[in-house]
Amino acid sequence: MTENAWLTSAQQRLKVEFGALHQVGGGDFAQSWQAEVVQADDESDVKAGALVFVKTHANPPPNHFTTEARGLQWLKDTGSVAIPTVLGVSDDPPYLALEWINEGGRNSSSEVELGAQLAALHRAPMPCFGRDDERTTGSLGLPNSPCVSWSEFYGTQRLLPLAKIASDKHALSRSTVEQIEYLASRLSEFAELDTLASVLHGDLWAGNRLVDHDGVNWLIDPACHGGHREFDLAMMRLFGGYGDSCFQTYQDHFALAEGWQERVSLHQLAPLIVHAIKFGRSYVTPTEEALSKYV
Repeated sequence: MTENAWLTSAQQRLKVEFGALHQVGGGDFAQSWQAEVVQADDESDVKAGALVFVKTHANPPPNHFTTEARGLQWLKDTGSVAIPTVLGVSDDPPYLALEWINEGGRNSSSEVELGAQLAALHRAPMPCFGRDDERTTGSLGLPNSPCVSWSEFYGTQRLLPLAKIASDKHALSRSTVEQIEYLASRLSEFAELDTLASVLHGDLWAGNRLVDHDGVNWLIDPACHGGHREFDLAMMRLFGGYGDSCFQTYQDHFALAEGWQERVSLHQLAPLIVHAIKFGRSYVTPTEEALSKYV
């Protein structure tokens, strides 16, 4: 495979010719580009002059980009929030092409609207916790085997796999790994979390939410699965970037169960372990502090 096989494949799939590519931020995982369409076939869904977002990766997990595209479609199918249209996708060569979103500034209205949109998103049911297609998600390729309960899913598909990765990579101490494994064995104690699964974005840090020039919210880069809705909201609180009015509007539209505040760190534990694995020691103490609340 040639170095730019993904670029050739994307142009063929979209029936276009790209001009110069301008690299843009794409998180810590993919290489991302803004591509201007300089020529388009008559049957192309994209017109000359349009901008396209394209990302690729030299060695992604199996089915990475088609899984992301499927997740974007699941989110779009809920009709709750704006999702960029998938223009083309392939796992071999790996790329994902989306419509380009021109970003504007966030304001009080966009925060309120997002709270209502997320409440609507989380009312959309999933047939199971995890994914019925069993595809992995995220740069670590975390499993999503179907589970009947939140406790089974969070234990067997998040905490235990992450504990093993952290142990193998020496990202956390042996005692911390053992505490994670112990917590995974007693998640059934959190009976209030064993409700029906909701459609989750799955990686809802502030960088995966865009606001365009008209103030419209867009969600990108999901790790979509069936889970407990408190997880998305806990992820939003972990790194900040969302206004209080967003959370309050969510609560007004779809109130969380009593005691949700005491469970925020429980949901944040999985992404904290991910960050300790990927980015090192600065996330070790926050991981241990979150874990200490439950073991």
